Parts: sequence; C-alpha cells; structure tokens
Amino acid sequence: MVVCWKPQRQRIRFRKLQIFDISRNAFVGSLPDRYFKNFGGMVDAIENMTHDEKNVFQQFIDINLTLKGLDQTLQRLLKTFIMIDLSSNRFSGKIPVSVGRLNSLKYLNLSRNTVTGHIPVSLGNISNLESLDLSWNRLDGKIPSELVRLTFLSKLNLSMNNLVGWIPLFKQFSTFPNDSYIGNSGLCGDPLTKKCERIDGKPMIPQEDDDDVSGFIDGFGWRSVVMGYGCGFVVGMGIGYIIIRSGRPR
Repeated sequence: MVVCWKPQRQRIRFRKLQIFDISRNAFVGSLPDRYFKNFGGMVDAIENMTHDEKNVFQQFIDINLTLKGLDQTLQRLLKTFIMIDLSSNRFSGKIPVSVGRLNSLKYLNLSRNTVTGHIPVSLGNISNLESLDLSWNRLDGKIPSELVRLTFLSKLNLSMNNLVGWIPLFKQFSTFPNDSYIGNSGLCGDPLTKKCERIDGKPMIPQEDDDDVSGFIDGFGWRSVVMGYGCGFVVGMGIGYIIIRSGRPR
C-alpha cells in the first residue's frame, strides 16, 4: 500500500501501511510522530501478515523508488519490503523516538530536510534496517554507539550535518567509506583523516568495552611488580638463613 501525504484531523489509521513515500515535495512542519506511532504494519511485519496480504505484494508492477541513494524501478515487491522516504522536503524539528519501534523497517530516508537535534538512540532497535540516510540536515551531537547493533546496515549517509565526536569503528561501521561522514567538521577518527585528540593534544584510539582489563593493568603496574619481587626475595633469603643456622633437617 502506497499513500500520499494528506493531513487530516480525524484519527490516523494506516495500521497496515508498509511503504510510506512522500519524497520530493514541499511539506513543512515537524516529522509526523503520530503517523509513526500508528504504522503497525512496520512492526513484526512477517509475523503479523496474513496469507492474503503476502500475495498482494506480488501484484505491484513498475514502482519507482529511491533505494540506497539510487533511483530504481521495482517490478515485484517482497513481503518484507518496508520503507519510509520523507526526503527532499522542508520537515523540521527532531527525529521522533517512536521511529525506533518500527523494527521491520528496511529503508529509512530523511535526507535533505531541516531536521535538528540528536540522532535518537532508539534507531539502534530497527534490527532489519539496511539503509539509513540522514544527510543534508542540521543534526548535532554524537553518533549513538547503539547504531552498531544494526548488523544488516549496508548503506549509511550522515554527511552534511553538525555531528561531533568519535565515529564508531565496530561491526558494520568499519565498512562505511569517508563519504558517509563528510561535511561534519566536529567528527573525527577513521575513515576521516581528522584524528581524535585528548585534552593534552595526544591522539586517542577508541577501544571496545575493556574497562575491566585496563583497570586490572592499571592496578598492577610495574611498581607493584617490583615490590612483589622484592618482598619475595627478602622472605626467601630469611627462610634460607634460618635453615642454614638450624642445621640440615633429618
């Protein structure tokens, strides 16, 4: 089911909607949070879909969509094809947290708007997401580390925003090129040429969660090792001296 954008005052339904494409228009205002909350067809889609609904998707012919940054014509849609494309409009405000509950979503494109605020941590819950495009907006803050949970993500575009901090280097994020992050002067780390620095000006290398290991090493530095060997040597010499003075034991 494909729908055009027609704001209405009555109760919003669209509970079985699985393709929401209103890109390349001139819509204004905040992103439609109340719509996202009603997109039940984008939550656990396969489990909730009936047999008749699965067959309907094969009847669509010649649908023009923008997927992973490329314009494509699809002659057949799979039952798992679920997307939201609000790109090239004039939407403003923050990205609603409710988008994160749409765990069956595969393509999310909010590019070329004037969206502000941080990238919601809840986007890391969209486990089936394959393409995420938030480029050409006014997003700020850090890239949430929760996004590394998106193991199916093959296309990422966060360019031309105001993002800052480290770029996650783990899992899928280690495969994305420089183009995914350009235009964010506050970002640092691979694959960008700008390296992250500490307050003292020395470069920093982001690491995974190894606080326990580093704490162990810090707690037992070279001073502790030397003291341990020293104490052991003194105790050993003392025991040897006592044995020699007391004679060889029978």
